[in-house]
Amino acid sequence: MSDAARLPPLTDLSRVETRTLHLTWIAFLVCFLAWFAHAPLMAASIAPSLGLSREQQLLAFTASVGVTILARIAVGRACDRFGPRKSYVGLLLFGAGAGAAAARADDWPTYLASRLARGVVGASFVITAVHTSAMVPRHAVGLATATTAGWGNLGGGVAQLVMPLAAGGMVALGTTSDPLERWRPAMLLPAGLMLLVAFLYARFTADRPPDAPAPSKAGSTERFGTVVRDARVWALFVAYAACFGIELFVNARIGSYFQARMGASETVAGALAALFGLMNLFARSLGGWLSDRVARRHGVAARGRWLALALLGEGVALMLFSRLGSLGLAASVLVVFSIFVQMAEGATFALVPFVRRNALGTVSGIVGSGGNVAAVVLAQVLIVSGAALEDCLLVFGGLVVTTAVMLSRQRFDEPERRFTSTAGDLAAPS
Repeated sequence: MSDAARLPPLTDLSRVETRTLHLTWIAFLVCFLAWFAHAPLMAASIAPSLGLSREQQLLAFTASVGVTILARIAVGRACDRFGPRKSYVGLLLFGAGAGAAAARADDWPTYLASRLARGVVGASFVITAVHTSAMVPRHAVGLATATTAGWGNLGGGVAQLVMPLAAGGMVALGTTSDPLERWRPAMLLPAGLMLLVAFLYARFTADRPPDAPAPSKAGSTERFGTVVRDARVWALFVAYAACFGIELFVNARIGSYFQARMGASETVAGALAALFGLMNLFARSLGGWLSDRVARRHGVAARGRWLALALLGEGVALMLFSRLGSLGLAASVLVVFSIFVQMAEGATFALVPFVRRNALGTVSGIVGSGGNVAAVVLAQVLIVSGAALEDCLLVFGGLVVTTAVMLSRQRFDEPERRFTSTAGDLAAPS
């Protein structure tokens, strides 16, 4: 039977599983759009409007991504305690308020505070992963979690395309007479979308399928202690740092990189940068699907080997991209690099549900925060080193390759042999 046959029908909206799967990725897309709404407007609008230096711009990015480290862990725990539905609605409402407040920032301290508040919505990914996992059979979880997360990650590319258009539209509509201030009314767009999705999520989703038993909430403190002592959790933390951390860093810098190094206009740079995010339309799903496929034949251990291979391809592609100065060739390699990044992300969270299933939210929160930790560290390296971005990308690519080699030695199947399951890839020998 195919993976798709095991998933809820994606067109049958009468089923709560189908509605939930669609709303998880829609909510994540809107949150990702809001999270990165500032990036495409920074160079030409936000920075000159507020008089931000290069260091302040990087610090704002670091704050927005860094706060998500704690937010993802907290949201993961909230999913285990309150359920993903209430957790998502609460996060969307908070994000809408933070987004509306950001439009009123008029100096560096208030702008930094607004970016900190906006960064909390980056925790939306954890709820997406948890809620999706709860709605599908375990043996198809790779495809399902990768698809909802991948489609949600399109928000990064959508932000690159939509926010400059929204800002330009605000000037045309007369909402501001100063072109440098066009970013302020544009920030109300993602805030309004989050309010709408919060209503839909509260109205049309459920924590689990109708026939699924409610999970036990007993012993959550003990489970947390068990999670943080599990080497597999930290191996996946590092893996996600090497793929999603790189994606966050590149998403925030790629538009200005094309402008500064290759002379592209803001519009052209935004369109090319959108290619990086738009690969989420299929590439993350491909990574999860391939993980499910190899696990059918070779067990959970094969999921880990496939993840290492995807990371290897990512690292090599990033190193090559960093050496290119031609706009067309660089854009082509960027697409290849993005495909490997997204496949590695899908492969990472295809493994997460097989590590401490009874604390899935906590595991997802810790692993998901790995990407944010890496993005913060990478931004600090760029600031402190003073090196050119292309040279930093070369070094980062080398680190990803090293991570892939180290991860290939990590076993993910050994502890799972203590459990019984009807899922084929758990029963298969490694």
